Amino acid sequence: MKPQHEIEIKLKVSNPRTLKRRLGELEFYPLRRRYFESNHLFDFPNQRLRKARCLLRLRFAANNCVLTFKGSPLRSRDYKVRTEYETKVEDGKLLWHILEGVGLVESFRYEKYRTVYARKPDGSDAGDWNGGPGELVYDETPIGNYLELESPKGWIDAVAAQLGYRSQDYITESYVRLYYQKRAELGRKPVNMVFKNRRTS
Repeated sequence: MKPQHEIEIKLKVSNPRTLKRRLGELEFYPLRRRYFESNHLFDFPNQRLRKARCLLRLRFAANNCVLTFKGSPLRSRDYKVRTEYETKVEDGKLLWHILEGVGLVESFRYEKYRTVYARKPDGSDAGDWNGGPGELVYDETPIGNYLELESPKGWIDAVAAQLGYRSQDYITESYVRLYYQKRAELGRKPVNMVFKNRRTS
């Protein structure tokens, strides 16, 4: 299997209502409506994966489970580029026990609500309804709201500009890193990035 390279950025959303109105003007519509995700990172007790800037994640969302491995980020000034392998899992709880059985432990947990957007066929992507050449998702997290734009670079730049963002606004940090930075700013010890009072609507 050839390595799959993930190219993505995050963009901070300060006004969700304005953003959603602009997405509509650009003919982006929800392809997958808002759903809840529970993400669990696994590592060895000596944090070997974190120290190597790698990630092993088990994601539960809408009765589905996905296992993802991401390699250490490649050198890039404006984008986060890293090798990614991902596969659907039939029994996430069973896999959890398998991971623990080989010496891995849950090192961090984070939650978010995600909405996946796609652009109509007559939009500037010139692609089909499943999103054209790139993916745009809107995430609501305990530390704020973000857009994620993924691959290729030209598409990322074009869509970001249409939404009113500049390259200086690009965020290449992971949610884990952003959470740790936020807790440090508040002078609080990091725990897990979860909602205190989770709502389903």
